[in-house]
Amino acid sequence: MNIDQHWLTDIIKIPSPNCNDRTDPADISLLVIHCISLPPGKFDTPYIDQLFCNSLNPDDHPYFKEIHQLTVSAHLLIKRNGSCVQYVPFDKRAWHAGESNYDGQNNCNDFSIGIELEGTESVAYTEAQYERLIVVINTLLKTYPKLSRQRITGHSEIAPGRKTDPGASFDWQKIK
Repeated sequence: MNIDQHWLTDIIKIPSPNCNDRTDPADISLLVIHCISLPPGKFDTPYIDQLFCNSLNPDDHPYFKEIHQLTVSAHLLIKRNGSCVQYVPFDKRAWHAGESNYDGQNNCNDFSIGIELEGTESVAYTEAQYERLIVVINTLLKTYPKLSRQRITGHSEIAPGRKTDPGASFDWQKIK
C-alpha cells in the first residue's frame, strides 16, 4: 500500500464533498479511530457511502430521518472484510471529529486523519479490519512525519461526554 497525491493506492475512492482545506496543510499530526454502521448495527450496506456523499435517502430507514441532512465525512472507512474506501484526500480536512480537543488543541479536524471502522462499540471488530488498519497506520506514519504511534486516539478521547467510539470492543493492543 502506498499514498499517491494524498490518496491510498489500490483501494476504492469515493470523493466526498464534505471536506475543505486544512488551516495548515503541513500539520497532519493526529490519527482518530471511529466506528460507524448504518443503520446502527447493520453491516455491509451502501449507506455509509451515501451519508458521506450527501445522498442518504431518509425513506430507506427510520433512523435516516434523523441523520440524512448531516454533512460529515471521514478520510477512510475500513469495512468488516478489511476492504477500504477513501472519501477525502489526506491533505484535506475531513469533517469527522466535530467539536473536539486533543492535548489542549481544539478543532481536531484541522490536524487529524479520521478512520472509520465499520462496526459498533459493542461488537468485536474483525481480524481483517485490524490487519488492514495496521497496514494503513504504517503507511501513514511513513508518509506524514508529524504522525506517531503516540498520537493515535479514539473519537471518545477527543470528544469526551459527546462520543464513545470506537468503544470497548476496540482492542488497542492490536495496533500498538
